Amino acid sequence: MTTTHKKTVQELNKEAFKALKDTLHIENAMQAPQLSKVVVSSSFGSVKDKKKIEIIADRLARITGQKPAPRAAKKAIATFKTRVGDPLGYQITLRGPRMFQFMDRLINIALPRTKDFRGLSRNSVDAMGNYTIGIKEHSIFAETSDEDLKDVFGLSITLVTTSDDKVKTLGFLEYLGLPLKKEDDKKKK
Repeated sequence: MTTTHKKTVQELNKEAFKALKDTLHIENAMQAPQLSKVVVSSSFGSVKDKKKIEIIADRLARITGQKPAPRAAKKAIATFKTRVGDPLGYQITLRGPRMFQFMDRLINIALPRTKDFRGLSRNSVDAMGNYTIGIKEHSIFAETSDEDLKDVFGLSITLVTTSDDKVKTLGFLEYLGLPLKKEDDKKKK
C-alpha cells in the first residue's frame, strides 16, 4: 500500500527553480521566486475597549504562533479622533519555519473553510511582487475558538516574495498551492 506524500510549502519553495524554470523562463536558480516573509496585520481603529483589543492580540497570537507588535498612528486625524502615537492595530512578521507552517495552515485548512470561497483574486499583486490577501473573518482559522463569534475581526496577509514581476509571482504562488481564480472565470464576469 503506497501513500502519496503531499509536499509542504517549504519543500515546494526549495524546488521552485526546477519546476518553474521552463514556464517562467528562468535561467539561474537565483532568479527563481522565493517566499521571504509573511506579514499578518489587523487594525482595531479607534476602539477604546481594552478588552476587545486584548482579544484581538490573543487571537492573532494563536493564529500565527507569535506575539503581535502594536502599531501606532503616524498622523493626527481629527475626523477619526486619533492622535500621533495612538495604537491602531497589530502586525506580525513571520519568517523561517513559522512562516512555512502558517502558509501550510492557510492553504490547506483556513482558505477551504472560507464561506462561499471561489479562489483568490489575481489582481492582488503589487508592483514589488507582493501578494496581499484580505480576510473578513478571523474565525476561518482552526486555532480560534468558534464560541466567541461576537468579536469577529478581519485581517490582512501579505506574502512577500523575491520576485518583482506580476506573472512570475502569480506562477510561483500557484505552484505553492495558493488557490487563485482561473483566468477563464475572470472573463465570464
